[in-house]
Amino acid sequence: MPSTLAPEYLIYLATGVITGLLSGMFGVGGGTIIVAILSAIFIHLGFASQHIMHLAIGTSLAIIVFTSMSSAKAHHRKLNVDLSVVIRISPAIIVGALLGASLAAKLHNAWLSLIFAVFVLLIATQLLLKKEISTTKISNSDSNIQPPRYILLAGIIIGAFSSLVGIGGGSLSVPYLMACQWNMRRAIGTSAAIGLPIALAGALGYLMNGLAIPHLPSSSIGFIYLPALVGVSFTSIFTAPLGAKLAQKLPI
Repeated sequence: MPSTLAPEYLIYLATGVITGLLSGMFGVGGGTIIVAILSAIFIHLGFASQHIMHLAIGTSLAIIVFTSMSSAKAHHRKLNVDLSVVIRISPAIIVGALLGASLAAKLHNAWLSLIFAVFVLLIATQLLLKKEISTTKISNSDSNIQPPRYILLAGIIIGAFSSLVGIGGGSLSVPYLMACQWNMRRAIGTSAAIGLPIALAGALGYLMNGLAIPHLPSSSIGFIYLPALVGVSFTSIFTAPLGAKLAQKLPI
């Protein structure tokens, strides 16, 4: 295995800056960027090819634990987090995330890569084809916000898919909440908080499922690579509050 290079840590720090901003602005964990960058780094470092995606996804979820805490705290200070919804959806989220991690551990690296690529492609296509958001049908008054529909089913689906591809769930939970006629800032803030149980359960699942796996890097615990976890988290926790401030100021 090639020795660790100094630029590796610089990439981790830069990735943390970007993912922190994304987490704060859009209520996402930044997992799509983290997984893509980490998988490229792990290939360069010569990690066992059959574990590249498992390590990238597991590490991404562990990073999102810290990113989502920082982002959710910033959004909560701005009164954009509905804690009652977070509490109601969290048990289903945790079940879904653990199921997703268990499934991922049984999948070949190539299948995980394909699932991740298709997911990113679908998100990109949805963004390209999506018409301008109509704010006339979406209430901007917290007093008019309705409870989300099918919350337990939605929680299991969001948790499972998020854990399977290593994201904080914002690309799923924000559209879900907006489909329930929530205003965007409230949806983003609540989604940031929902990302915490997703990341905690998902990271725990990847850690436990990777403990008995041979040929993992010496600096890893299960499917979590510690140098990347420390490097990306270090900067993301500082930039997530900045992203939350931008979300409050930018036009819908």
